Amino acid sequence: MSNPNPHPTVGVGVVVLKGDDVLLIRRGRPPKQGEWSIPGGRQEFGETVRACALREVLEETGITAGNLALIDVVDLIRPATSASSAGHWTLVDFAADWVSGEPTAGDDAADARWVKCSDIESLGLWRETVRIIRAAMDMKTHPKSRA
Repeated sequence: MSNPNPHPTVGVGVVVLKGDDVLLIRRGRPPKQGEWSIPGGRQEFGETVRACALREVLEETGITAGNLALIDVVDLIRPATSASSAGHWTLVDFAADWVSGEPTAGDDAADARWVKCSDIESLGLWRETVRIIRAAMDMKTHPKSRA
């Protein structure tokens, strides 16, 4: 199958931390429907990645976040197979602090909740998501590493 969109799609993810907890959502739609992840989504035309990050957290969880700091940029490139088309996502991941609100699933999230950072290994998260969460935790512990 060929790729109908020959350009990468920009996605933005946010690791929101509150004490020893991280905000996670259960995806309500494909891809990875039913799996746990950090809040995030597709950047809209004319929207900065930082504005996208804050919007996605609010839309998916009802949480207001702040103090964004870039963690990393991850490229997810999937070659075409007989069952699916090729895909290329550029994922911009931020760390953020909780400002206000309680998690409530919204937009395309089926669930939203605080999870102990020590429990993330048991949720079956994508290995890159675990790495990004750990990097955010390290940035919180060692603030000089925040970019």
